[in-house]
Amino acid sequence: MTDDPIPAPVPPAARREEHRIEQLGRIRIDPYAWMKDENWQAVLRDPSALRPDIAEHLRRENAYAEAVLEPTQALAATILDEMKGRLKQDEMSLPVPDGPWEYYARYEPGAQHPVHARRPTDDPAAEQVLLDVQALSAGHDYYRVAAARHSPLHDLYAYAEDAQGSEAYRIQVRDLATGETLPDPADSSTGDFAFSGDGAWLFWTWRDEHGRPTRIYRRPSRGGADALVYEEADPGFFIGVELSASRGWIMITCGDQETSEVLLIPGDDPTATPRVAAPRLRGERYGLTHWPRPEAGAPDRFIVHTNRGGAIDFALMQVDAATPDRDGWRDFVPHRPGHFVIGVAAYAGHLAWIERRDVNNRILIVPQEAADAPDIRAVAAEIAVEEEAYLLSLDGSHEFDTTTLRYGYQSPTTPRHWYDHDMATGRRTLRKVQEIPSGHDSGLYLTRRLMAAAADGALVPITVLMRRDTPLDGTAPLLLYGYGSYGHAIEAGFSTRTLSLVDRGWIHAVAHVRGGSEKGWGWFLDGRGSTKTNSFTDFLAVARHLVAAGYGTAGGIVAHGASAGGLLMGAVANLAPELFAGIVAQVPFVDVLNTMSDTSLPLTPPEWPEWGNPLADGEAYDRIAGYSPYDNVAARPYPAILALGGLSDPRVTYWEPAKWVARLRERGTGDRPILCRINMEAGHGGASGRFDSLKEAALVQAFAIWACRTAG
Repeated sequence: MTDDPIPAPVPPAARREEHRIEQLGRIRIDPYAWMKDENWQAVLRDPSALRPDIAEHLRRENAYAEAVLEPTQALAATILDEMKGRLKQDEMSLPVPDGPWEYYARYEPGAQHPVHARRPTDDPAAEQVLLDVQALSAGHDYYRVAAARHSPLHDLYAYAEDAQGSEAYRIQVRDLATGETLPDPADSSTGDFAFSGDGAWLFWTWRDEHGRPTRIYRRPSRGGADALVYEEADPGFFIGVELSASRGWIMITCGDQETSEVLLIPGDDPTATPRVAAPRLRGERYGLTHWPRPEAGAPDRFIVHTNRGGAIDFALMQVDAATPDRDGWRDFVPHRPGHFVIGVAAYAGHLAWIERRDVNNRILIVPQEAADAPDIRAVAAEIAVEEEAYLLSLDGSHEFDTTTLRYGYQSPTTPRHWYDHDMATGRRTLRKVQEIPSGHDSGLYLTRRLMAAAADGALVPITVLMRRDTPLDGTAPLLLYGYGSYGHAIEAGFSTRTLSLVDRGWIHAVAHVRGGSEKGWGWFLDGRGSTKTNSFTDFLAVARHLVAAGYGTAGGIVAHGASAGGLLMGAVANLAPELFAGIVAQVPFVDVLNTMSDTSLPLTPPEWPEWGNPLADGEAYDRIAGYSPYDNVAARPYPAILALGGLSDPRVTYWEPAKWVARLRERGTGDRPILCRINMEAGHGGASGRFDSLKEAALVQAFAIWACRTAG
């Protein structure tokens, strides 16, 4: 007598409701539109408000995914333990000085969330706890502190908390003398706030019912009535508020992906009406960094970071603060193609900026006394690393009047190193090295920077991480990651998570496709709007290049992307499914046409510059309809697909992956599992907590291994 075979799990059958949409004379049918709860805004704040039939469908999807992946559970648990083993249990950030105190965060062993603390600079043993996030998280399925900072007078500590994952933050203020949390928090915030330079006022950004930042309010730091400081009329603009490093100005920033504007409030008059520095001009971006001249009586000054005048890779200009309009802008660091100026940091005696050249970053530093040199780059000191692929980053400072610049260095093979660089002497001091408790030998690994030729001849960078003993004969499994949107660069940093795959003989590669800014701002412009499909064809060119070079094999690649990278995953699944054994799409933006046509959603008007407006522009409609993953699922065999979403996600709503999976099952002709897993207690970033957040990463890797083994 033999045991009967265990039946394979059966995927949920999503019901169809023929929902007809007519738009710009075009008609489309969306049979799964019912998955969008009409009261989705309430669901973001309270997931239990989800309509029962939708909740039941999502629970069935989760149960099916769990059943299919049941054979991977032991592997996922092992990978999770490995990832945890690479995290130092009592990790502590490098303290950052600010006058009499130095501020830091640390973890208690086993804690998911940190303790924020400070100690006197002259008595490191006298710690004062400012905020115990682990204690605050008790009783919450999700809890995150997005921003926290002390007041300039060191008497208050403000923080933005989110207990749903919906990114609707509450700003709390704590009195550091008494330890008491002050009453009347600022609710419905984006999590963005700033103290005035004198510490008397708290400026914060309010989000409207659509989840968009639309107002800046000011209130007394210790509580009191809110006063409206600024209201943005353009629903496509994001706004925020910040205090300059010098504490000389409060700046309100406004903008979308192609246009920006800054409003100024004097630091010594924080209740003054803000004034526009330079009126917004469509297609022109600029930001201001206060860098006052040290000479007594010298006019105040801003450094302007801008693409004015066709400076695709941006330039730095300077302007007198009294007359900051464009008429007064003067060259400081002129535009140089291929030298993408990413950001600026000002100190009393020095200015530092980051340039990205050949996909890697460099830090340049110039002293005040050289500020009028005819060629600033020629007199600037440079911090660079001679490696194929690496990441340099400015870590910032609480102090303006300092010669210490703190920066980080890491690469895919090298854990992060923190350095203090004395800008006056050029001396560098290593302050901290990321510790890997389970051990890490950089010499066992190899990082390579390759180039793949796209269909139009563009060279697409690839960053590869592998063990030195991994063969390059096509037998190693390959995970290929991509993003390619919003000008966001996937930089070559160190990841304790990636090592679990690489140590199992996998090759991990990142495709730096157009739409990101790895090769400058023009690389971004060539992968957005009318050129968006370059992102997709670049990814496929990278996959084929890696196969040809022995880094993988067609049909044995697992592709991975998140958010807008999930759009990339959906597009390549439609274009070349035969290349992949599996595809992981985390919080995937796959229902592009419907989302960009729904003005009630938080990010729709702000993202029209990125994708186009299909409500008003027929060309944009047709272009998006031609690549939107949900709208282009066809009768073809798809690889195994794992789509992950979050119920309270305001950026990529839960119904996008749920609808996409339903249509893949309906139209696809293959027999590979199509899985949807929705986290019912989290949003766009997944689970909170440093250990819980690893669970999804372990699941992804276990799925990748399973997908390759079962691809046949």
